[in-house]
Amino acid sequence: MRVRNPIPGVVYVPQADADFYVREGVLAEQTLIAAFRESFVRNADRVALADVDGVTTYREFDIRSDQGAAALWRLGLRPLDRVLFQVRNSRALIEAFFACLKIGVIPVCTLAAHREAEIGYIGRHTEAKAHFVHGDDPRFDMIAFARKMRGELPAVEQSWSSAAKAPAMRRHSRGWPRRKIRNTPGSWSKPSSSTPGRLRSFQLSGGTSGIPKIIPRFNNEYRYSMQTVIDFIPLDRDVVAFTPNPLMHNAPTLCIWGPALLAGGEVAVATGPRLADIEAALATRRPTWILMAKVHQLRLYESGALNRLSFDNVLGFPVPEALWSSPRMLGANCYPIYGMTEGILAFCRPGDPPEAIASTVGRSSSPYDQIRIVTPETETDLPAGEVGELLLKGPCSLRGYYNAPERNAEIITSDGYYRSGDLMSFKSIDGTPYRLFHGRVKDVVDRGGEKVNCSEVELAIRAASKGGRRGLRRYARPSLRRAHVRLRPAPRRRPRTWTWQTSPNTWPLWA
Repeated sequence: MRVRNPIPGVVYVPQADADFYVREGVLAEQTLIAAFRESFVRNADRVALADVDGVTTYREFDIRSDQGAAALWRLGLRPLDRVLFQVRNSRALIEAFFACLKIGVIPVCTLAAHREAEIGYIGRHTEAKAHFVHGDDPRFDMIAFARKMRGELPAVEQSWSSAAKAPAMRRHSRGWPRRKIRNTPGSWSKPSSSTPGRLRSFQLSGGTSGIPKIIPRFNNEYRYSMQTVIDFIPLDRDVVAFTPNPLMHNAPTLCIWGPALLAGGEVAVATGPRLADIEAALATRRPTWILMAKVHQLRLYESGALNRLSFDNVLGFPVPEALWSSPRMLGANCYPIYGMTEGILAFCRPGDPPEAIASTVGRSSSPYDQIRIVTPETETDLPAGEVGELLLKGPCSLRGYYNAPERNAEIITSDGYYRSGDLMSFKSIDGTPYRLFHGRVKDVVDRGGEKVNCSEVELAIRAASKGGRRGLRRYARPSLRRAHVRLRPAPRRRPRTWTWQTSPNTWPLWA
């Protein structure tokens, strides 16, 4: 398995490693979309996607994504072109993602909350040719934003909106093009550039800097990751998968809707980000495999929604946080999950010892993951049981961020392992090694699944105190040692950021 015409800036699995994984049957000679097409045929009359407004069968889903693929082809997109995805969860989002898969276009996964700095950097760095947004956000005009960014990103030629009733966008702009084109020419259906080892999507790193780093993920390893989840948990065609987390994120893709669609199951989708939308999806579709951030669990609990919902049919909730409160709140089985977009997945599963479920983050879903625990920021292995930095290498692990040679020299060891920055140890339970998470080598705050490096906050406060922000300059003091930062609504709906010192002489800093 060799990659024809490798993309500059993309770091591929070394050929010797790729050949080994192929011989072992780990990385198959099959593209991701080819595997999904087999599922479409096997499960043609079963429900693939569902929300409170209706359902889409596998046959209908295949046809709709074909129409979208034909539209993208007629609009000039070709294999390996990049499209910025900045869309809230919806059936249209998944259709658009599969339309890209079918013609070899590379989705670039961003966040709906990203603005000029992030989209500008990501768009330029990936040389994106199109920008896909949702057009029905009452709090922010995504269509106007896409129009603005199209003027600032030289390669972006088109922008689309997923909202049927969104105002028309001007030059080079359209609604989601599936509505425009109904005929599906066959010339795009199996582009010659679509090979198992070719780039499949650009994901974003969890973030240890202000602008996220870009992670290339590939056809065969993405398909393998999804299959390991199906086999490890296990999942089958009766699964109903759901997450309110951004569907374009790596964890929802690899752990929720990707495995569900490969197995022939159903993917339930919330029609919006509000708590009522999440509760409606849970109540109407009754999912059995649910990934929810702790913030969603707490909001459902505080609103009383958990008293109105029943999870007696649920196989489990994979939860990334500590388990002490989730099972009690949800009244359902919860299993720890640990992973990173850089390429490792670990779970506990039904049947694991209670001690492992309660105190660890599980074990790898792939038996081919190679794990080392070393003294942080070195390559010195530590004795079994000691806490150190997790290094990893495997069929799905990162071999380098996109077009970032200096950063790659820091995070890839001399023998090809990725430095995770996570502090871990191993614990043997009933003869099986499980992982314990002890924090980060560097200070990182997890805010609803979005990672914020503490040094970035400190730098922002320091810059503001030197005159960058009028309010902070007025109050800045050299004795400031600790600060809190949060957003606060202000008159005329203008967001304000304020910080305050946590010392006996507390005083606010306004920005």
